[in-house]
Amino acid sequence: MKTATVTGTQTRELQTLWWDWLSTSERLLRSLHEQTAALTLRDVARVERIQPELDTMLARLREIDDSAAACSVRLAEELGTEPNVRSLVCALEKAEGQQLQSIANRVMVAARNVQHVLDKNKKLIENEMTYINGTLTLIAKVAHDQPGPYRARQTTHAAVLVDQAA
Repeated sequence: MKTATVTGTQTRELQTLWWDWLSTSERLLRSLHEQTAALTLRDVARVERIQPELDTMLARLREIDDSAAACSVRLAEELGTEPNVRSLVCALEKAEGQQLQSIANRVMVAARNVQHVLDKNKKLIENEMTYINGTLTLIAKVAHDQPGPYRARQTTHAAVLVDQAA
């Protein structure tokens, strides 16, 4: 009876951690969508304002992940099985296993959604950096080709790099 009580407490702890993860991931997704809008509108001030919130929520998700992994290991040791969802669900009583599997499925779907938006925002940032790089290259080319006080000096010899160690 003691094993069932300990196991029940540990599955409730794991479920509580996963519910906390789901709640945090929902808030993170809202902020990530706000970041997507800010990136699309090229609103740098808004992106900078959102970033600390995103960092905080991502750190919180990592903390919850670590706690859930440790809880899974303890539960698996108690049940004498591997610390993965499939093994834990199989080792638990049917109703408790189904409840754990249901929450685990929600966490997996939410994790995929978060990863999808993170990937999309990363691509938007990379595209913006490519655009900026191209713009700077064009500005530098025009500045080089235009006569005026900011034009690069023409030299008759190639630039030479000197190795200080030599």
